[in-house]
Amino acid sequence: MLFPHRIKKGGMEGGIFWFRNDLRLRDNPALAEAVEQCDLLLPVYVLDERLLERDRWGFRRMGSYRLQFLLESLEDLREQLRDKGSALLFRIGKPEETLTALAEAYDCSAVFATKAYAYEELQQEKALSTKIKTVFRHGLTLIHPDDTPFNPERLPDVFTAFRKKVERYSEVRRPLDSPEKIITPDLPDTPLPCPESLGYRLPPQDERAALNFQGGAKAAQERLDHYFWNTHSISTYKETRNGLIGAAYSTKFSPWLADGSLSPRMIYHQVEAYEEEIKKNKSTYWVKFELLWRDFFKYVAMRYGRRIFLRGGIQKREKEWQDNPKQFERWATGTTGDRFVDANMRELLRTGFMSNRGRQNVASYLVHQLQEDWRKGAAWFESLLIDYDPASNYGNWMYQAGVGNDPRDRVFNTKKQADRYDPDGQYRDLWLEQEPGDPVEFADTYFLGNSEEVK
Repeated sequence: MLFPHRIKKGGMEGGIFWFRNDLRLRDNPALAEAVEQCDLLLPVYVLDERLLERDRWGFRRMGSYRLQFLLESLEDLREQLRDKGSALLFRIGKPEETLTALAEAYDCSAVFATKAYAYEELQQEKALSTKIKTVFRHGLTLIHPDDTPFNPERLPDVFTAFRKKVERYSEVRRPLDSPEKIITPDLPDTPLPCPESLGYRLPPQDERAALNFQGGAKAAQERLDHYFWNTHSISTYKETRNGLIGAAYSTKFSPWLADGSLSPRMIYHQVEAYEEEIKKNKSTYWVKFELLWRDFFKYVAMRYGRRIFLRGGIQKREKEWQDNPKQFERWATGTTGDRFVDANMRELLRTGFMSNRGRQNVASYLVHQLQEDWRKGAAWFESLLIDYDPASNYGNWMYQAGVGNDPRDRVFNTKKQADRYDPDGQYRDLWLEQEPGDPVEFADTYFLGNSEEVK
């Protein structure tokens, strides 16, 4: 018998919990329901083999920085599950096929998972639902979709209108506790792969990095505690958030939010606690404000589906774009000659991270100065960014390209931006004057297609 020692709860006998971008036990509504409904639960993570391939532009869809961070988060998740008497089954394949096969092998009658909102993930959900009973629950947004004052198809197209409505009419639900115990069948030990075994070469760690990001819920909680309670950096966030150097200028929560090691509701209610116990000011509010921006792009993805990935964006706006590979390579490798753009692009290339101020400037430069297709820039970000999230990434790129939620062409004057945010040139010197080796050769080796092919 594959499921011995069943404990009858009046629910179904065996189920699969499919971890996706929700790599945590706390505040995981889908997991809480699965534990409640199933006598035995099989926790599974399927690394989608399609993410290990190259996209239309020739970039790895999931680059080495994000892959390494993901594997660290999964190792942390395994430890969380072990503490609950459970385990994690890891597979590489197509989730809709792998989960169906596992359900048959382990006599599972349903798959539970957190609801996704981007087009490809929704296609996986549809394909899986035709083969087995599926239960999807919302767990990625700050504001639960049932608590918004509008249906997704009536989402305001402008962020300010969205923000005002949800701030007035919606409440943020309390985070759920972790399950006390997760009863799992005996599983074979499935060690996690290393990036090298998947055909990747990890770039050397760069000492100039803003933060040495470590994947997993434990590291996420440590960062939250450090930023809020140990250093009180949250109390000056609004003044420092446009910084460029170091760990303290912004929260740096985005990588853990992206893979779900940390939920937005957990952050929000920690802000509330900080405001009650320590201080409430414009900076503490601004952290909530930025969480709502993240939510807004999730709802944009819900409303518009595949259109957030199309050339004309949600505006269906036709624009002429250049297709100049050499020009794009200079942008991607930080060799354009614009020192502010180049410094930001080299930070991304060397670390998998870039400030929000930097992202706006380099995106504007690519689409307005170079007139390159915004989707190519978005794909480069998708490959390199450690905090890649489809809704936020493509939502922000559409925004900059004038095909998204703001149809105006938002052109950044990079010289003025550099004078304002890097007046002494310290940031530019850090990433340009202290550059070890040739950035084009570095990119070629790890990211631009001349490295060992993905197996």
